[in-house]
Amino acid sequence: MGDTPDKTKPRPFRVTSFDVAAEAGVSQSTVSRALAGDPVVSEATRLRVTEAARKLNYYVDENAARLRTGRTGTLAVVVVCRPGEDRKDLNPFHSALLASLCGAASLRGYETLVSFQDGPDNFNGRYQEQRKADGLAVIGTTENYSAWDYFRALGREGMHWVCWGAPFDDVEWIRSDNHGGARLATRHLIEQGYRQIVCLGSETSPQRQFLERYEGYAEEMRAAGLKPVLEPIEKGLPREEQGRRAVQALIEAGTPFDALFAVCDPIALGALDELHARGLAVPGQVGLVGFDGIRAGAYSAPPLTSVEPDFRAAGEMMVDKLLAEIAGETREARRVPVRLLVRESSLKS
Repeated sequence: MGDTPDKTKPRPFRVTSFDVAAEAGVSQSTVSRALAGDPVVSEATRLRVTEAARKLNYYVDENAARLRTGRTGTLAVVVVCRPGEDRKDLNPFHSALLASLCGAASLRGYETLVSFQDGPDNFNGRYQEQRKADGLAVIGTTENYSAWDYFRALGREGMHWVCWGAPFDDVEWIRSDNHGGARLATRHLIEQGYRQIVCLGSETSPQRQFLERYEGYAEEMRAAGLKPVLEPIEKGLPREEQGRRAVQALIEAGTPFDALFAVCDPIALGALDELHARGLAVPGQVGLVGFDGIRAGAYSAPPLTSVEPDFRAAGEMMVDKLLAEIAGETREARRVPVRLLVRESSLKS
């Protein structure tokens, strides 16, 4: 004979949104809206509903919710690398921005799907079409033009996206306050008593921020009655090597300088290495300021003064702009605030 059911054993009980509604003293539709984050529901009601759900161990059926709303609850993030770049050599600025973006998405109830892409063999931005994500955030180097052409084309097809680092202005971009940050850096050097301040950068680089930073530097120099001088960086080299060669070129050309403003921290750190190799004391003989606030600058010798974007704000602005795109709304804020991190490399006295 087969086993007879144990009628004394309680049957499994599945809590529903109607049970939560009864516990919270609201309607079932209010429970659904509250747990979905609908702004129509007051904060007090939302808290009452979430507490009732917690008490009853009720969890939203994510699959059912996605079917109803047509949303995945996921944002895709693509990090554009240089072709063939080893992932461990990823720009530390991009690593910090990636972490901030994923954190901001999580706080807004979204998961993130991250991919590192460097060439046509692995380009993929069709997460929205494939129902893997509701939209796409792209960050990375402007030096990979084929990648940006690919994602720009998808954007024109209607893909919801936002980017950091694109060489184009006709896309949904977020950037640091490059112009304002460069003025902060230059003004600081002037206030320290430096007068022959040279910018290590470029007016023609696909890196849009490099031009903006040079223009901010030049504007502040002219406002102080000083002549801006640009020492161009060589294209196609690692940033640290660009910094080293820029210093070599300055010295070999006999260009006078008592301070350097580098348009990014790796260039500044390369310049610092070359200054040391040439026996030039920093900051005793040369003041030095970078841009981007990467962690390595705090541990150089001497520690590097740098302009640091608000990484938390950067991640939040990218996510909020992407969510606005998904919702068919407009969000105008595009510039991330910056601050000057004053360290030993720029202090004259």
